[in-house]
Amino acid sequence: MDYTTLGRSGLRVSRVCLGTMNFGSDPQAPTPEPEARRIIDGFLDAGHNFIDTADTYRGGTSEEVVGRAIAHRRDDVVLATKGAAPQGDGPNNRGLSRAHLTRALEASLRRLGTDYIDLYQCHVPDPDTPIDETMATLDGFVRSGKVRYLGCSNFTAAGIVSAQWAAQRAGAVPFVSLQANYSLIMRAIEAEIVPTCRQHGLGVLAYSPLGSGLLAGRYQRGAAPAEGSRLAQWAAMPSPMARAFVNGLLAERHFDIADEVATVAAELRTTAPAIALSWINSRPEITSLIIGPRSADQLTATLAALAFNLSDSVAARLTAVSQRTVPPPVTGQHHAA
Repeated sequence: MDYTTLGRSGLRVSRVCLGTMNFGSDPQAPTPEPEARRIIDGFLDAGHNFIDTADTYRGGTSEEVVGRAIAHRRDDVVLATKGAAPQGDGPNNRGLSRAHLTRALEASLRRLGTDYIDLYQCHVPDPDTPIDETMATLDGFVRSGKVRYLGCSNFTAAGIVSAQWAAQRAGAVPFVSLQANYSLIMRAIEAEIVPTCRQHGLGVLAYSPLGSGLLAGRYQRGAAPAEGSRLAQWAAMPSPMARAFVNGLLAERHFDIADEVATVAAELRTTAPAIALSWINSRPEITSLIIGPRSADQLTATLAALAFNLSDSVAARLTAVSQRTVPPPVTGQHHAA
């Protein structure tokens, strides 16, 4: 099994991380608890150790499902969760303030049924809270023993620098990781964010490595997303950001890249997901990629796809085809593969 250290830390994580956004105990959960447990057991039995969730996934029930599934092997798991998302209607029930993060952490610990979290992450930036307050609060979590390492998600390069400087000024614990949307069709982080992470000691965790399913051939050029699909659900959201994300994702250029992935897969007699995932595995800037299987069968297929290795020449071909020449589409939705 291939493990690596997470950023500038001694924490060793598998090169694959299990994303659990679809897991839940509510009736509408795409992956109900029995199937989620099969996925988690299969993932850990295959030798991987890194599992990611968040307090906002399925109304918090993702954390509950994960916590119950790993209770008998807690010390074998690098458990990551996130805070910042709204947890109520009150003005202090969201963001990265000391008031909200303290309550959010305690709630996550209860739902996960554990007394510590290996990697606690700021889910999104909070422009209304001074970063010094956030980093001092997070440092207190580590010193209390309730959290072991700190990370962030969806931060800009400037946001990362501000956070690391705030930690340094206070003699506090810095971030060791960043979660970012990264795939053959989402490469904007390469320009500024990846170099910043490298300079400031953050490992990069890539979510949506299949471009929300577009690189797996789940969506067709010129056609609306099928009813019930993830993109159809996002497009129906009242949020303008969600709709803009869908429109940007379904750009003609992205379908051109997906077509090339399919062509390479046919040439090499493998699947499009195997090609897209193997390309990310070939990128030295990526510490771990986050997969989001909805079933045990999907997990088996994904892990098999990850075993495929691209040649340097094919990887270079895909890199050239997907090189970003236009501004990236609007992002902001945090989803796994």
